[in-house]
Amino acid sequence: MSRKAGLKQRIVTRFQRHLANPLNRRLPFQTVLETTGRTSGLPRPTPVGGRRVGDSFWIVSEFGFKSQYVRNIQADPDVRVRIGGRWHHGTAHLLPEDDAVARLRALPRFNSAAVRAFGTDLLTVRVDLTD
Repeated sequence: MSRKAGLKQRIVTRFQRHLANPLNRRLPFQTVLETTGRTSGLPRPTPVGGRRVGDSFWIVSEFGFKSQYVRNIQADPDVRVRIGGRWHHGTAHLLPEDDAVARLRALPRFNSAAVRAFGTDLLTVRVDLTD
């Protein structure tokens, strides 16, 4: 990752962690991905933009394997996703071979535009919902 991309990631991550995410995850119909903290073992809710297709929920991570929720998934793929105010359990799969740019075209436009604008290393994540 270039120095410029690293700086961009740090700025965006700080904004998300300290301002956007605490506000967004409280909104009742905001989609939230809940992972288990790889060190703490505590629930880690992260507002995400994605789309349910059948029994799967699709997300594109803007910072790929450097995203904290992706690192948590690597340690424990059992997750929960709040969609439309209802929680669903599932198993997350990281799909580096998937064309993340093409995948963004099928996801909600507002979030996809932000991921394209701020993302430095896109990664597709599929959550297979179990309930």
